[in-house]
Amino acid sequence: MFRYPKRSSVQHLRIHPRRPTSNLSRQLAPNRTPFRLGLPRFAAGRRSSPTRPKAVLSSSILTIPFLTAARFSSSNKNTGNMEFPDKRTDEEWQMVLTQEQFRILRNKGTEPPGSGKYDKHAPSSGIYECAGCGSPLYKAAHKFSSGCGWPAYFDSIPGAVTRKEDRSFGMNRTEILCSNCGGHLGHVFKGEGYRTPTDERHCVNSISLRFTEDESKVKEGDKKEEGK
Repeated sequence: MFRYPKRSSVQHLRIHPRRPTSNLSRQLAPNRTPFRLGLPRFAAGRRSSPTRPKAVLSSSILTIPFLTAARFSSSNKNTGNMEFPDKRTDEEWQMVLTQEQFRILRNKGTEPPGSGKYDKHAPSSGIYECAGCGSPLYKAAHKFSSGCGWPAYFDSIPGAVTRKEDRSFGMNRTEILCSNCGGHLGHVFKGEGYRTPTDERHCVNSISLRFTEDESKVKEGDKKEEGK
């Protein structure tokens, strides 16, 4: 006659699995570092280049600002209590500006690097005017090659450009505006090591500018002040 084992015997016959070894644990354990999935392929390999992440970061620094400004430019539109001689409304500006000019000049957008027609423009003489109101901003002699992807100037015509603190997008920069109409030109940076008289770089959108060879708009007093 078959007899069921007692409860204590059943407990005694239970098999307790052994604790896996450390090597086996590493093989079976799932990867719990999700950030590795977002890294570039070169960073997950055995030999990752120390220079590649810097290159990726540099391209991001250049790319993110203009993409963000293009999509959310209206959020950075406020110019505070600044007053300008040209007081045209947005509706009036839309009548004289193209859609892209309005996005940059009035809504403080940014054109993609290397896309502007004045980036590599290097005339021996002439004036760069505001594309909105036509006020002279920079002389051809102010322009230099910076390699940043936007037109660069080490100085402006006296009184033509207004500076304003800009803390948009989590950055602390200095915005430059047309002193006549308040149109957004770009930003100015100092201390980058360029061999220019001012060690400044006015990083300007090509769309904010209009070039003319006629320098008659520059006042004689401004010419004398520049020659000091």
